[in-house]
Amino acid sequence: MNFSKIFVLGAGAIGSVYGAFLSERNDLVLIGNKTHVKAVNSRGLAISGDINKTFHLRADTEIHEIPEKTLIILTTKAYDLAKTIEKTKKLLKKDTVILFLQNGLGNEQIIKRAVGDKARILRGVTTMAAEFFEPGKIRFWNGETNIEQNEVAEEIAEIFNGCVLKTTLSDDIKREVWDKLIVNCVVNPLSAIFHVKNYEIVADSLKNVRHEIVKECVEVGKAEGITFPNHLEERIDEKMSTYTNFSSMYQDIVKRKRTEIDFLNGKVVELGRKHHITTPVNEMLVCLIKFMEEKNGIPRKY
Repeated sequence: MNFSKIFVLGAGAIGSVYGAFLSERNDLVLIGNKTHVKAVNSRGLAISGDINKTFHLRADTEIHEIPEKTLIILTTKAYDLAKTIEKTKKLLKKDTVILFLQNGLGNEQIIKRAVGDKARILRGVTTMAAEFFEPGKIRFWNGETNIEQNEVAEEIAEIFNGCVLKTTLSDDIKREVWDKLIVNCVVNPLSAIFHVKNYEIVADSLKNVRHEIVKECVEVGKAEGITFPNHLEERIDEKMSTYTNFSSMYQDIVKRKRTEIDFLNGKVVELGRKHHITTPVNEMLVCLIKFMEEKNGIPRKY
């Protein structure tokens, strides 16, 4: 399959980065909110950080038509997945491919329930980081994209690699998802609570907290059939010490938006209960983030 069209659906920070790079060699439309779309269409998408360049690409607030052989890169927030898909469901075709790159667990089930057999679904994980504090402007840190192995994924990887988006195929995407989940369970809530950049939480005073989060996640992950390397706490500390960006959860809290805590630490707590595993540190973080959301005027259901 040669893709005739690409849509990036959910043009926040990460989605905008994918859209920018892919637009240089593909027929692509970035789908985002009104203010961001207006900025991109009027003056381009300015990306700084590991690259400093303004990309001129098309942006819109919704998908109006899906041609045959279309790739949709789904980067909307996890809690918006069902609503986002519902808007485009009637436009999907049997040969439409949806690559979803959301953080956390539970996304795949939501997408499959919403899409059914109307399109092909692929799971991906990205280690790229990006900040979005102003429409039309993104700060970017390079990373890698991993996509579950199959023949369609091979073509997507070829397209991505041809657009300077380093991409590999994974024979164990579930493990890749869990690896990133655990990092996010540490870095996202702690950076949001303390209002600091990611590397700043790798402080000695927070070591026991970080490591308890990881231990709880690993115990739950093992109950779900995931195998982890030894000394994972130290490996994650080393990795996080290089992260100079603000986490997506910090950005959500600052912008008074809902976070993805239910799909990160909240999912670990949920699966822990399923396996009769206690997760007190993760549960505490969920409560703290939900309190911060409530103070921002975001009602939550419990």
